[in-house]
Amino acid sequence: MTQTGGDGLAFAIEQNPAPMGSAQRAAIVRDPGFGRSFTDHMISITWTRGRGWHDARLRPYGPLLMDPATMVFHYGQAIFEGFKAYAQPDGSVATFRPEMNARRMIRSSERMSLPVLPEDVFLAAADLLIDTDRAWVPAEREKSLYLRPLMIATEVGLGVKPADEATFLLIASPAGAYFPQGPKPVSIWLSEEFSRAAPGGTGAAKVAGNYAASLVAQQEAIDNGCQQVCFLDAVERRWVEELGGMNIYFVWDDGSIVTPELNGSILSGVTRDSVLTIAEEQGLKAVERRVGIDEWREGVTSGHITEVFACGTAAVITPLGTLAWRGGRLAMSTDVGMVTTSIRETLLDIQHGVVEDTHGWMHRVP
Repeated sequence: MTQTGGDGLAFAIEQNPAPMGSAQRAAIVRDPGFGRSFTDHMISITWTRGRGWHDARLRPYGPLLMDPATMVFHYGQAIFEGFKAYAQPDGSVATFRPEMNARRMIRSSERMSLPVLPEDVFLAAADLLIDTDRAWVPAEREKSLYLRPLMIATEVGLGVKPADEATFLLIASPAGAYFPQGPKPVSIWLSEEFSRAAPGGTGAAKVAGNYAASLVAQQEAIDNGCQQVCFLDAVERRWVEELGGMNIYFVWDDGSIVTPELNGSILSGVTRDSVLTIAEEQGLKAVERRVGIDEWREGVTSGHITEVFACGTAAVITPLGTLAWRGGRLAMSTDVGMVTTSIRETLLDIQHGVVEDTHGWMHRVP
């Protein structure tokens, strides 16, 4: 059995002969956590130099068999994306701005010398997996089906060069709140020793190695009683860039909302872009510019910065309550601010189909 996808590819359909039982699946969907359980199926597509993309398959979810000399293990050609599917009031399912994830994956591919997966194939793969595993989509607000597309170099060999073979995979996982305690202010550790990315590096791409490089700083945050880490620029060590996996916003008392401008080392988040639009619609002046760490501290102390929050696909929007660093600690908030709450609820309303999608952000799964 096959199903037509984009770019002339046809997906071979291999149904899971032993899908999870409905009772067990329902229990998981009721309390999914984040990234703990996975649906019955996955997508795989192979690319080889000279032939292009081929062997597109919907297949049972399961392990991969890989040679120890597979290039991804040695030279790190690995990228990924993340987006969500939401149950809609009419019983349908829709994904939030998946075309932006497809285009960002193209940019990441180009940066990492990996093949470009066409946008229509990306979207067709997601629609097929979601439609097949539709029963895994939670119905409650704040819950969703998280989609994780990834691409890795799968050529076998130890020569240092762009791989001649790659594999695109797509898996899905029912997701609850990224922070189980709900939208409560989280504590942030300022990394003054480690950098997430540097000019000319891979910070603007969603590269697996970026996250690997951030983990030592994340552990430092945990060791100092904080939940997340914030990185400064790699050159002057004074400009705020982003958290380990989220963009950051500052709400000012003059009616403006500010986020660090994209500079080649900050990831262009889909939620980040959406917040800019929603903020403007709510009467705020959305600004993209450099923000210094001293400006952050002085702004909170003086009261000119009234709220600080982070945003990303997994966490949606999360208020920041405390900023800590070696020798100092700054209390920002013990509650969720009005601006943070308003933007967050508006975004969730759009995603769950509660309000009209005037921007065409929601992609209905056929």
